[in-house]
Amino acid sequence: MTLKLYELTEEFEGLDDQDRLQVLIDFAETLPNESSQYDPLFGNEECRIQECQTPVFLRIGIIDGKTYIEADVPRKSPTVRGLVSLIVEGINQADPTEVLDLPDDLLPIFGLENALGMTRQQGVRGMMSRIKRDLRAAMNEKTA
Repeated sequence: MTLKLYELTEEFEGLDDQDRLQVLIDFAETLPNESSQYDPLFGNEECRIQECQTPVFLRIGIIDGKTYIEADVPRKSPTVRGLVSLIVEGINQADPTEVLDLPDDLLPIFGLENALGMTRQQGVRGMMSRIKRDLRAAMNEKTA
């Protein structure tokens, strides 16, 4: 696998649950600002991930044959913001077919399945479902 997402798992290897959570919170600070060429994500209900209790907004597409993803998550939710940041950093600019092959539940890849509750697990699955659905739609648009 060539996805950067798998490289990021090294940050979590050998850590206990508490240290994994701290690494995740540190990732919250790395979420890139959204592009100014589009309408703001925050408050755009079409971009909201309904499975997430925390407001999570994603824009997904394909540009020059690569996955394009940007996100907005409130800074007051560092755990969720960290999860989203991991996903964005891990799949942005990736081959869309590789992203489609990812499992919907990414938490076990990072060893976070025990550190985070069921609600966050459902949120991650919701994010991945949306990402895959939007990528498939973008791929279909390119071939139509």
